[in-house]
Amino acid sequence: MSSNPSSVQAAANDGIEVRATINPRILTSPALGFVAGLHRRFDAKRRQLLRARETRQARFDAGELPDFSERTRNIRESEWTVAPIPAALLDRRVEITGPVDRKMIINALNSGARVFMADFEDSTSPTWDNLIDGQVNLADAVAGTIDYTSPDGRHYTLDPDPAVLIVRPRGWHLDEKHLWVDGQPVSGSLFDFGLFVFHNAKALQARERGPFLYLPKLQGHEEAALWEDVLAAAEAELGLEAGSIKVTVLIETLPAAFEMDEILWALRSRIVGLNCGRWDYIFSTIKTLRAHPDHVLPERSQVGMGVRFLKAYSELLIKTCHRRGAFAMGGMAAQIPISNDSAANEAALERVRLDKQREARAGHDGTWVAHPGLIPVAMAEFDQVLTGPNQLGRKRDDVEVGRDDLLATPAGTITRAGFETNVDVCVRYLAAWLDGLGCVPIHHLMEDAATAEISRAQLWQWLHNSGLRLEDGTSIDFALFDPILAGTRARLPERGLPGQQRIAEAIEMLGELTRAETLAEFLTLPAYERLP
Repeated sequence: MSSNPSSVQAAANDGIEVRATINPRILTSPALGFVAGLHRRFDAKRRQLLRARETRQARFDAGELPDFSERTRNIRESEWTVAPIPAALLDRRVEITGPVDRKMIINALNSGARVFMADFEDSTSPTWDNLIDGQVNLADAVAGTIDYTSPDGRHYTLDPDPAVLIVRPRGWHLDEKHLWVDGQPVSGSLFDFGLFVFHNAKALQARERGPFLYLPKLQGHEEAALWEDVLAAAEAELGLEAGSIKVTVLIETLPAAFEMDEILWALRSRIVGLNCGRWDYIFSTIKTLRAHPDHVLPERSQVGMGVRFLKAYSELLIKTCHRRGAFAMGGMAAQIPISNDSAANEAALERVRLDKQREARAGHDGTWVAHPGLIPVAMAEFDQVLTGPNQLGRKRDDVEVGRDDLLATPAGTITRAGFETNVDVCVRYLAAWLDGLGCVPIHHLMEDAATAEISRAQLWQWLHNSGLRLEDGTSIDFALFDPILAGTRARLPERGLPGQQRIAEAIEMLGELTRAETLAEFLTLPAYERLP
C-alpha cells in the first residue's frame, strides 16, 4: 500500500489525522472530508445512544426485563407501509455473505446467489489493510474491473450478470482507531459507510443498483433514526436522490426484537426488510439477560430455531415485515461442505435443507448461506415454495407473539464436550481474528464474530451463575474451566490452524474475559486494541 506523507500533514491541518499508511486512491482529501463531516454532525448522538445502551443494560441487570414500549404503541397499532422496493431487490431468495477480500468478492458475486453481502463487520477482522483493501476491492467490483490471480496461476473475473451487492459496515459500537477527527476516533460505521458511498454511490445509482446496505447490531428505533439522519445527509452531500440508499436491518439484538415496527418506521422511506441475525440474537439474549439466573441457556447445539423464543422471534419478524410491505429475511446457515466424509457431509446438508425448508414454509422471503456449496440446497427449498419473487403477500395474521414468548428459556443440558467446544471455538476464532482473519472454518462450521460470541458469552454465563452442573454432575466453576482452558493447545492440531502463533494470546484473553465480573459488551472491543 502506498503512503503519502503530504496527505497526512494536510489532513491533520484540517483536524483530520490518519494514523496509518494512506492509500491515495481511497483516502483522498475529499473522501476524508466527507467522512469527517459525518463524524462532526453525528458522532455526539452516536455516543449518547451508546451511553443509553449502558443505562438500559443496568436496568436489566437490576431485574427489569425487555418489553414492548407503551410510548410507541401507536406506531405498532396504526396502518402504514414502507416505501416501494426497487426492482433489483425484489428477488432475494438466497444471499451469500463473506468478508471483503478480493477472491471472496469475485466468487460470491459469481456464485449464483441473488445477493452478496460484503461484510466489514462480523466476518472481517478490521486491520487497517483489510479495511482499505476491502474498499479498493469493492470499488473495482462496482466498476466491473475486479480480477484476481491466485498463487497457482488461476485467474478470476466477474461473470456478466453478478449478484446484487449489499455492503455491511461495522456497528455503532466500534471505533476506527486509525482515523481521528478533532481529537477523537471516528465511528467504524461512518468510516466504512462513508468511504464506500463516496466512491461508489453515483455509479451504483446510475445502474439502479443502490447503494444497498445491511445495518447491524441496532438495539432500537432511536439508533435506526440516527442511521436515517446519516443516510439523508450523505444523499444531500453527494447529490443523490433522497431515499435512494436502501437498507436492510438485522434484528440481532434482543431489545430490537421488541421494536421491529418502530425500526421499520424510523427508516420507512428507505428500508426494504429485516433479517433474522440469529447467531448475534442468541448472543444478545445471553448478554441482555446475563443477571437473570432463570434465563441461562443450554449449550449452543441445543438452541435451534425450533425452540420457543427463536421460533417466536422468526415468526414475529415475518408478520411485522409483511404487514409493512418489507422483506423478512431468514438466517445464516453456517455449515460448510465436508470433503473427506461423505456421510457427515450428507448429514450436514440435510440439516441445512430442513432449516431452509422451515424458513421458506414459514414465510421468509429469502435466506443466508456462508458457503457457495449450500446455495443449491437453499435455493431448491425456496423455489418449491415461492410462486413469485418473494412472499410479501403472505401476512401471517395467525402469529401471536408476546413478551413471554420472546423471553422463554429452553430446557436443555450442558455437556463436557459442549463446554470444551465453547472454549476451543473461542480460542481458535480469537487467535485467527488477532491474526487478521474474521471468518474461520471450525468443526465444519464457518465461525465469525457472532458465533464466537455465543461461545464466549455462554462460558461467562455458566460460570457466573452458581449451582450449574454439567450433564455428568460436575460443578460448573473455575475449577472446571481453568484446566480445560490451559489444555486448549493440546486439544488443537499442531499445525495448519489460522492464527497458530496467537493461540497463547487468545487463551490469555479468554481467561481474562471469562473471569471478569461483568460480561464484556463485545469480544472485538478489547481484541481490537491488539490489532495493528
